[in-house]
Amino acid sequence: RFRDELLNGEVFTTLREAQILIERWRRHYNTVRPHSALGYRPPAPKNIVPIDQRPTMH
Repeated sequence: RFRDELLNGEVFTTLREAQILIERWRRHYNTVRPHSALGYRPPAPKNIVPIDQRPTMH
């Protein structure tokens, strides 16, 4: 996934640029992106809402 989503689409001109872009991708991947196995919620959200306390729609 890392290669497909980041490395194959970027040409890094400096080591520092690579470090910044890789860290940005890693943070997004681990905290922001929705995951289907988690009910399309992020793996590590900043605000955790327990499943049983979410508002329900009637």
